[in-house]
Amino acid sequence: MGTWGVDSETGVLRDVLLCAPDHYDWLPLNAVARANIASGARPDPQAVRREFRELEDALEGAGVRRHYLTPEPHLGYQVYARDSSQMTPWGPVVTHMFKPERQGEYAPVIHFYERLGCPIWRYANHGHVEGGDIAIIRPGLLAIGHTGTRTDLNGARQLAGWFEAEGWEVRLVPLDEHFLHLDVVFCMVNDRLAVGCTQVLDPDFVEWLAGHGIALLDTSYREVMDLSCNLLSLGNDRVISALHSARLNAALRAEGITVLDPDLRVITRGGGGAHCLTMPLRREAL
Repeated sequence: MGTWGVDSETGVLRDVLLCAPDHYDWLPLNAVARANIASGARPDPQAVRREFRELEDALEGAGVRRHYLTPEPHLGYQVYARDSSQMTPWGPVVTHMFKPERQGEYAPVIHFYERLGCPIWRYANHGHVEGGDIAIIRPGLLAIGHTGTRTDLNGARQLAGWFEAEGWEVRLVPLDEHFLHLDVVFCMVNDRLAVGCTQVLDPDFVEWLAGHGIALLDTSYREVMDLSCNLLSLGNDRVISALHSARLNAALRAEGITVLDPDLRVITRGGGGAHCLTMPLRREAL
């Protein structure tokens, strides 16, 4: 890898891309947000800013350097920086998002990497693919979720082909669009352990993970809809996981994992948690 790059979801995280929630609002773009909007609730901007600061504090305490996209007033979900690009061992991929409300996020992302002096490796341009569906499990091993909407087969196959040309094994994971992205139902903790909901994950994918020596801490459907699976590995057996994911956090600690638990209750009700809010730019190689 060069100065910027990741070869896993679990190497020690050194640099991360965020977007301040200056214009954040719940948008009816996923099942979680639609349910909360239908209830008549709205996000309190002060609570959102407080929660985002807690995430920043957790990252700072873990020694992670933060970088920021420029917020655009018309991009209410830009705060979920995971989706608009994907860092790889060879540089970033600019993704091609499905929802019209989010497609404009490509421009601030391109401008960011230009300012960073980090050449873009690939531009997705066949179908749709979003960062929340991409899991760089460990060096040489990639999983891509596809629902037919946010990430479709054309988008998944294009990305898979780029990795396969570099000698990687790629697994395409079918997923019901109700669950939005793969990282809503599956995230890596370290190179041997993941969290996931076997109730909704493709059984062949669960078997494939086991074949690669990866154990799953199982979660419930209710926890999935609370974004409990959506955690961020910091490396060295540390994760950032939302405070309200109490049962899962206790299970992680029982496995010897250090859990940093910012309060993300309001932000997660928009459909994204710690994993969605962060795009790793640099991790130590596994």
